[in-house]
Amino acid sequence: MGPQTPASATPPATHTPGKTRNLALATLASVVGFLAWTVIAPLSGTYTAQLGLAPSATAALVAMPVLVGSVGRIVVGVLTDRYGGRVMFTAVLLAAVPPILLVALGGTINSYLLLIAAGFLLGIAGTVFAVGIPFVSAWYEPERRGFATGVFGAGMGGTALSAFFTPRLVDLIGYLATHLLIAGLLVATAIVVWLFMQEAPARPSVPSTGVAAKLLGAARLGVTWRMCFLYAVVFGGFVSFSTYLPTYLRDIYEFDLTAAGTRTAGFALAAVLARPVGGILADRIGAKPVVLTSLAAVAILAWVVNLKPAGEVPAGLTFLAMAAALGLGAGGVFAWVGVLSPPEKVGAVAGIVSAAGGLGGYFPPLIMGATYDAEDNSYFIGLMLLTVTALVALLFTLFAVKGKPENSQPPS
Repeated sequence: MGPQTPASATPPATHTPGKTRNLALATLASVVGFLAWTVIAPLSGTYTAQLGLAPSATAALVAMPVLVGSVGRIVVGVLTDRYGGRVMFTAVLLAAVPPILLVALGGTINSYLLLIAAGFLLGIAGTVFAVGIPFVSAWYEPERRGFATGVFGAGMGGTALSAFFTPRLVDLIGYLATHLLIAGLLVATAIVVWLFMQEAPARPSVPSTGVAAKLLGAARLGVTWRMCFLYAVVFGGFVSFSTYLPTYLRDIYEFDLTAAGTRTAGFALAAVLARPVGGILADRIGAKPVVLTSLAAVAILAWVVNLKPAGEVPAGLTFLAMAAALGLGAGGVFAWVGVLSPPEKVGAVAGIVSAAGGLGGYFPPLIMGATYDAEDNSYFIGLMLLTVTALVALLFTLFAVKGKPENSQPPS
């Protein structure tokens, strides 16, 4: 057996001063990053009307930030292992400012191509998640990492804030001013992070190897690919619903932009509240039963959504239950990541896994747009694919994933 890494020799102390403050700052950065990342989706109805977009074109527009936000997480996770959360949170938040301004320009001059390009670049804001997982994991002892990653993961509540406030701000202060306000919020948060955030005393030392070598080391771990699949289903499902739900509610229930945004915000909030619960439950009873429960619920609820529940209360409760199931599963999966990953590779593993989650959210909106049956006003094919995928993931979790922490070593 080889020598212990510095992180395993010096685990973080239970009462390390500053960990609550740094968890709060990381969560704040995540909220603002997610808010910026999803700023296009709440206005999808406006873009569709002004630019005369087909459903597939609208789906491509709202999904575009997800692509770079997913793939970029791989590199950002590795860079976080090297440079730390303080530097990377600041860099990601500031790098998201120019794309927000380009979105504002594209919408102002009604250019679909510019909006697509801006959305592609806006994906950088979504990489904030890959910064936070290794950062907060270093602050907390292994038996509390489900809690820490769950609380940090609640930063995806930025999608709820975006869905709720963006349409209202556009009505109140105008389209351009709304995007300038979001750009200013990104800058202000970056300044706060730089001034007040600090690295964990027990942050593992990482050898000065190249990005490719670090990614290869993480890719050799079995836990990386098992968690990739599961996270692509649960977090990908959340991202898909958060980005496409305004369009879905407009098509199926004929809600206007503000009403659809309000309900999408409620969906995102339910998932946000459920995510730390999933992490805490995983700490107490193990991640496996949490993830199994989540996947079973997602499979059933996707079928129920397909039935188009009539009435505000039945439909609302169905979508809230779906959101809670996806949030619970996301918290459970990343509790596994924080515990099973070698301390010096948490960033690289988290980057790959979170990229898989983002990519899991990129393709479903495209599929929903392409398979929408306008004649019957139905998304049957897309929703049934979600049901089948959730059932496959449930069986995979049941038979192929160990429920307790294991020593994740590269295969010989």
